[in-house]
Amino acid sequence: MESTPVSDGSPVAAPDIAATTTGSSESGPRKISPQLGTVPCPTCGGLSESSNSADMSYVYALGRIEARFPSPAVEKEFAQATGRSEAAGKTDRQAFCEVLRKRENRYLARQLCWVFTVQGLETYLLQPRDPADLDLLVEAACNSDPEAWISLVIGVRGPIAPPEMCNGLMLPIVGFDQIYSFDRNSLVKAIPRPPKPPKEFAAAANELFQRIMQMTDNAGATDEHRALNYLVVRYPAVYAAVAAAFERNAALSGVDVRPSALSGTRKVAEVIFTFTNRNTDVDEKSFVRVDITEEFPFLVTRMAPYYDR
Repeated sequence: MESTPVSDGSPVAAPDIAATTTGSSESGPRKISPQLGTVPCPTCGGLSESSNSADMSYVYALGRIEARFPSPAVEKEFAQATGRSEAAGKTDRQAFCEVLRKRENRYLARQLCWVFTVQGLETYLLQPRDPADLDLLVEAACNSDPEAWISLVIGVRGPIAPPEMCNGLMLPIVGFDQIYSFDRNSLVKAIPRPPKPPKEFAAAANELFQRIMQMTDNAGATDEHRALNYLVVRYPAVYAAVAAAFERNAALSGVDVRPSALSGTRKVAEVIFTFTNRNTDVDEKSFVRVDITEEFPFLVTRMAPYYDR
């Protein structure tokens, strides 16, 4: 099990968060590059170097990845490949994934539509900006338990896909640079504990993660949601703060994100956590600052008390 570095120097463990990643620290919006080859890829949506980069925005989203057939021809071709494999005794899903994982069937992986869902809703079509990253899609879609596993997608949002691209599924195309796939329970277990962890640390961590996942319209495309999603997968101190509040008989009653007054040439957000004492109904607030200027958010200031101005 490997751990993923956190901005404050402590690791947030992302067990089975895909170890193979490709990242880029370039600043500013970038165009989604089509896959290599003479045949247009099924998830490029006609993107080209002439695309208007001003229409693109960054995505930092939590959800699940599914593979879909874009046409009957691709489905029939996949069935023939399945017939050539050793599928006896396997479920349909296991046979499907075994075909995808074989190197000689990579052409089929390039033909599939890769759909990213958030809370069960189809949200994006995914396209690797580097063709070598098809492996990340295959492993994310073929995990052992599709209901328990979650994927974090980091990339750039492009235009809406044309209806002919993915059998009428018109969704925004996201060219991704990085995908982490992980089991939520394993992630919670691997979060670094404070020196004296509260008894209900795991329960508090689960509750916070679930609340962020279920926030209205959290498709990871707005600055607010990118900041929140970054914190729940990269900054373990937020879990410790929620668990400590539980120990004080306080409940997490609100999470608010607002632009920081310290923002200058960069875009900085303040994420404010409100805890309400169950006995006195008195609120306590803590906050962190996150820089969300570019594709990869990072921590600016650590968790500290927040005072209303």
